[in-house]
Amino acid sequence: MGKLTLDEKLIKRARGAAKEVAISTLDHVNSFTTVSQERTVVRLFGIDGVDAEGIPLANIIVDSLHQAGELSKGVAFYIANAVSYYNTTPQNIATKVSLGELDLLDIPTQDEQDIKMVLDKYTEEALRKISENKEKRESMQETLSIGKTPWQYVIVATGNIYEDIVQAKAAARQGADIIAVIRTTGQSLLDYVPYGATTEGFGGTYATQENFRIMRRALDEVSQELGRYIQLVNYCSGLCMPEIAAIGAFERLDMMLNDSMYGILFRDINMVRTFIDQYFSRMINAYAGVIINTGEDNYLTTADAFEEGHTVIASQFINEQLAFASGLSSKQMGLGHAFEINPDIENSLLYEIAQAQLSRDLFPEANLKYMPPTKYMTGDIFKGHVQDSLFNLTSVLTNQGIHLLGMLTEAIHTPFMQDRALSLQNSMYVMQAARDLSSEIEFKKDGIINNHAQNVLAKACSLLEEIAKIGLETAIEQGMFANIKRKQNAGKGLEGVIQKAESYVNPFLEKMERELGLGGESIE
Repeated sequence: MGKLTLDEKLIKRARGAAKEVAISTLDHVNSFTTVSQERTVVRLFGIDGVDAEGIPLANIIVDSLHQAGELSKGVAFYIANAVSYYNTTPQNIATKVSLGELDLLDIPTQDEQDIKMVLDKYTEEALRKISENKEKRESMQETLSIGKTPWQYVIVATGNIYEDIVQAKAAARQGADIIAVIRTTGQSLLDYVPYGATTEGFGGTYATQENFRIMRRALDEVSQELGRYIQLVNYCSGLCMPEIAAIGAFERLDMMLNDSMYGILFRDINMVRTFIDQYFSRMINAYAGVIINTGEDNYLTTADAFEEGHTVIASQFINEQLAFASGLSSKQMGLGHAFEINPDIENSLLYEIAQAQLSRDLFPEANLKYMPPTKYMTGDIFKGHVQDSLFNLTSVLTNQGIHLLGMLTEAIHTPFMQDRALSLQNSMYVMQAARDLSSEIEFKKDGIINNHAQNVLAKACSLLEEIAKIGLETAIEQGMFANIKRKQNAGKGLEGVIQKAESYVNPFLEKMERELGLGGESIE
């Protein structure tokens, strides 16, 4: 039972409507694939590297088929056919294609059983590697502690992966439980994944497989030093969503920013492409044991948190159902929200508690991702520190899962290391002082907190039932989330959406669906 007095019938109606929305959305996009999904298949075959001009081999292979109008069967067929014909490895095939020595479309079609043997072999190898990483994570977390929730989450964003390591280790020693390596500005709109270790980024560091490997190794080192398992986060949102999920699974990341609508709303990425890619990327994260973080907190940067709080709840319900459809468990859902109500409103803290507790009661097993105040932060660092203190108190009071540290200099500059240290000290002090406050208090049945939460729930339920009638795509067109409108047949990456042929094959997707107990896009 939750701590709020909520209408259980409303909760059931809201969740039922969200399920309808998710099923309808996935049914609509199920007949399509994308170039990013197919590049993910290439990477899962074990193909890595770039050509002499720095173009990823995954892009070279997929683009060659896409430009010829032959991607509808899926890239897996062509790779397996070539491997079977030449009796070699996928990496060798990719290298020959990149050098212009081989055209996948010129290879005679091999025996169906031989192709299946190749598909089965490389599917098993990829998923075994991902499973081994999941087992290693679980073993390390059993041996080392992972900290009490709310976990302290901080960012590093120098642009240089080696400087990020210095800052990440410092943050861990200062008390951080989670390190997020922020991506360089604009990477979500690159239709390829950069390669290798990088030392130049703007507002963040490129998400590459080598950077993931370097940071994971560094955090393992500091984890052993501290006797605490330090979790690693990056972003798989954007045009390369499933690709980055795959390389994150290969390098044992622990969390991924993986929202169903963020790319549509805030990066103007095509809807169909986004919904296809989020399904496959989330399935990879589900299989890898990765916790996804969703982006509802961003809605409150463009919409009023007090008036539009119900849109956050509605989106959380939709993200939950789409996550279930991809095989994620409730504990793998870092559903997002934020402490963003105008502090000048009387009783703003009570309304913040109501919104945070509502998310906790509606999603009791989720590792809720709680974002700090940003919209109303000013250059007054002392007031900012107080705002963050109230945020920290609300987080521990409502038992959040993933706590993104607020910074006293949020409104002035990219935080210095000492700013982060002060924020960690603030958060840890408040949470230590109020650790069991939640179990000591109850909310007045007809008080401000209960009434506000019930009102937000009712509005969220009405919104979800309206979306269930008109469809999620139409709802986004009408600006129902974050007051941002996007067109269904527009947006970045639309040219990378491909209708599947009847003979389409994606062995990695199919095997993960079976092992995760899914029946296509159905929601259990």
